[in-house]
Amino acid sequence: MTTPDKDSPEKLLLRAELRALLERKLDVLPESFRLVFVLRCVEEMSVEETAAYLDIPEATVRSRLFRARSLLQDTVAQEIDMAQEIDMAQRDVYDFGGKHCDRIVNNVFSRQEEIP
Repeated sequence: MTTPDKDSPEKLLLRAELRALLERKLDVLPESFRLVFVLRCVEEMSVEETAAYLDIPEATVRSRLFRARSLLQDTVAQEIDMAQEIDMAQRDVYDFGGKHCDRIVNNVFSRQEEIP
């Protein structure tokens, strides 16, 4: 029986890269959103505890957490999309020229026939 795929080296690397990306993106969030996100998601404080700690209404905690998550998702998605675009572009750097390449090859062969 095979072990679950969840701890494969690829998944562990992906998780580490995603964590580093999230940390970088979290650092640039507005402080009010970052504080709520860290207290709720990292420190696992309740809405009530976070509201009391920051001296803000519970509804504000909820809306700031929602906004922080939205901003993180948007910026992470943009970076991942950009990384995928770069990966695709890298594969196409020396793209096979198709008909253009065939024309060049045919010219070379025709000139070889002319050479004694």
